[in-house]
Amino acid sequence: MDRRLESYLPKEAIPICGELLSSFEVEVKVVKIRVTRHGDYRQLSNGRHLITLNATKNPYRFLITMVHEIAHLLAFERYGRHIRPHGKEWKSTFQHLMLPLLQPRIFPADLLPLLANHLKNPKASSTSDSRLSMALRIYDPPSDAVAVMEIPLGGMFKMYNGRKFRRGDKRVKRIECVEISTGRLYLFQPGAEVEQIKEI
Repeated sequence: MDRRLESYLPKEAIPICGELLSSFEVEVKVVKIRVTRHGDYRQLSNGRHLITLNATKNPYRFLITMVHEIAHLLAFERYGRHIRPHGKEWKSTFQHLMLPLLQPRIFPADLLPLLANHLKNPKASSTSDSRLSMALRIYDPPSDAVAVMEIPLGGMFKMYNGRKFRRGDKRVKRIECVEISTGRLYLFQPGAEVEQIKEI
């Protein structure tokens, strides 16, 4: 495994990840942080596989994302390209790949039960699981970002693209927010990171 890639992972996870990656013809690139995704997998026209991962300094987020993307590769290889990207085939593959990593020497004690719960029915993104998302944020570098769920009811926030919203009530899993300029209602993941702003 590439030394640069190793620098993003928890030290104790490196041998397991190295073995996993050596099983496939896959190139892993670490890229600048993209706000809309943590990672990405695709098969290139030459048949090789490419995984791109955000250059986060949170080794636990990086590891979960890397395994998430490897699970896409493996699920497509095993079950074909017709499967749903986050359907039952991907879920079972992700669960299988993550289980050997659920160890206290790899993940901190506060993350292990949340990860175990997340793996019962994995979502398309770790940010979709608000409890896991909030716990992972503890290991992110300091920033001004807050989760939508931390914005008080009626409070305002701004997204990375400058769009401004007012926070509303929580539905079953998502939070209703109204865009200030259009009055349109949008649903946000509770763990989505935004910038809180004062009244305009």
